[in-house]
Amino acid sequence: MTALTLSTAAASGLRADAIVIGVAKGANGPVVAPGAEAVDKAYDGRLAGVLETLGASGGEGEVTKLPAPSGFKAPLILAVGLGAAPEKDADYDSEALRKAAGVAARALAGSKKAGFALPLGDSAAAGALGEGALLGAYSFDAYKANGQDPKAKNGKAPLAEVTLLGGKPRDKAYKAAIERAVAVSEELNRARDLINTPPNDLNPESFAAVAQAAAKEHGIKVQVLDEKALVKGGYGGILGVGAGSAAGPRLVKLSYTSSKARKHLAFIGKGITYDSGGISLKPAGHNETMKCDMSGAAAVFAAVVAAARLGLEVNVTGWLALAENMPSGSATRPGDVLRMYSGKTVEVLNTDAEGRLVLADALWAASQEKPDAIVDVATLTGAMVLALGNRTFGIMGNDDAFRAALHEAAEEVGEPAWPMPLPEHLRKGMDSATADIANMGERMGGGLVAGLFLREFVGEGITWAHLDIAGPAFNEGGPFGYTPKGGTGSAVRTLVRVAELTAAGELG
Repeated sequence: MTALTLSTAAASGLRADAIVIGVAKGANGPVVAPGAEAVDKAYDGRLAGVLETLGASGGEGEVTKLPAPSGFKAPLILAVGLGAAPEKDADYDSEALRKAAGVAARALAGSKKAGFALPLGDSAAAGALGEGALLGAYSFDAYKANGQDPKAKNGKAPLAEVTLLGGKPRDKAYKAAIERAVAVSEELNRARDLINTPPNDLNPESFAAVAQAAAKEHGIKVQVLDEKALVKGGYGGILGVGAGSAAGPRLVKLSYTSSKARKHLAFIGKGITYDSGGISLKPAGHNETMKCDMSGAAAVFAAVVAAARLGLEVNVTGWLALAENMPSGSATRPGDVLRMYSGKTVEVLNTDAEGRLVLADALWAASQEKPDAIVDVATLTGAMVLALGNRTFGIMGNDDAFRAALHEAAEEVGEPAWPMPLPEHLRKGMDSATADIANMGERMGGGLVAGLFLREFVGEGITWAHLDIAGPAFNEGGPFGYTPKGGTGSAVRTLVRVAELTAAGELG
């Protein structure tokens, strides 16, 4: 992954391929952002005018390249748009810095080193810039003939090194901010790798093996329930979804514990390594990206490992509910009834509503440990995409204050989210004449119906929230900000922030 360092060196003296500066949208044209003073001075204070002549406006995501002025050891100046300039004496917000750093890192793919002379007023800004650069530099080339060979004719390796100019390498707060950015970004990028891995190489068993290896590396206790253990334990939901596949299901439990913890969080991830829809087969055009249906499990996995790497003073248990949903002679049929781990029976009316079935078993298993709060993450419903679009995830829960706190945490780390209700009148639509509940209800409000179904499997008195990341988990469009095409790692940063706030006694 891209190396990240802090430096007090002058921009003019840094040996690098490029110096990155910021330009913002001012009332009367582009304005040069703090951090670029040395570059502006070398242009006799006319840098903003030069950039405007080259077409720069300071708009978010805009990139303008120009030759470095005389006396600079780097040959290139790359100006990246920060969006609207803040009010006088106000700082640029963290998300603007993340996005700008991500755009710059992506634009400099193939380069060995870049100095980022972007607004860096404190350690929080350093953390945001570092995170944005590391996430923006991400690429997934494991299956390309050229791989990441920088000498390849058609391939460009990610930017190898980012130096944040104006940082304080010996300051404890700055060092901590960079260490956090590296830990969170590396684990988020690992989640992206898992999401982007083709389903012929990532199935429940191989996903579990990745989790086991990471757990061993970072001192996390791991338990993997294979098919025999799932049958013995009565995990009917996970077994029912995985019944049609040659690749058997798994339930992976990752336990990070701290001797100083006062709270216990449980994170649960939907891990459908490929979703064909089962017997209720998805229509043509809806199958091609279904390798991403394990994004919730990838997010939970990454968050638990990040919590361990950061040494957070909170116990975090991650549950990865892994299965492959395929049609075959042994697959669950519409009309079948499954007996879940909780003992409740579920009539399966649609085998493509499978995520809620594996999550239900994991929710009940997590509830038996009586955690202080449970958060599940899932690419659960197309209805949530229709409601909130491709970049915003929905938050539901059984506690309004907890739901609001999760929303605030998500927005703080730059993950757009929106609180959604759980209307009681929608519960009746899941009544079944055959079983305790059906896995489908009213079509309208389908994302909320799914949330109500999950609520049925949360232990009494336990605070719970559900994140439906179906929209932002996989980006089918072009890259933007620090978000690549393909797997995004949505919800990883929210979960880590929830763990940090809980450890600090500020949540729950």
